[in-house]
Amino acid sequence: MLPEVGAAELLVIAAIALIVVGPKDLPVLMRKVGKFLAHMRGMAAEFRSSFDEMARQSELEELRREVEAMRNAAHEPLAVIAQRAGLNEVKDEIDSSFADRLPTEPMPPLTAPMAPGYQADAPQAAQAAPPQPAADKPKPKPRAKPKPKPKSEAET
Repeated sequence: MLPEVGAAELLVIAAIALIVVGPKDLPVLMRKVGKFLAHMRGMAAEFRSSFDEMARQSELEELRREVEAMRNAAHEPLAVIAQRAGLNEVKDEIDSSFADRLPTEPMPPLTAPMAPGYQADAPQAAQAAPPQPAADKPKPKPRAKPKPKPKSEAET
């Protein structure tokens, strides 16, 4: 741990620097110390940014590997994927469990409900007769011809 430097300690350091260096060279020394501290801060910032960059590159490399794995998985045939996942065994197990429950005889064909007026014993030609138009339907009115436009004085 670093010792804490208070205001009294700073005054003592400044007085010693004034006595050792002298009042004439003290501003030059302070300028050099300031440049040195700025240079050290710049190096620390560069060091920190290089570590951040390395961390980002390692994350990007990991993401690249994941994307490549997804691309490879997308190009594999479904049979290989099913075999890896063990889906074929599950499908066979399901099929075998339902095999004893399924009927062995084929089911009879389903019949549609009969429409009104349908006779099961009537010949097919009678059933296929087209419906007769209703006599009580009103006939459509003929369209009226458009009236001619009156001619203006400029056209005559």
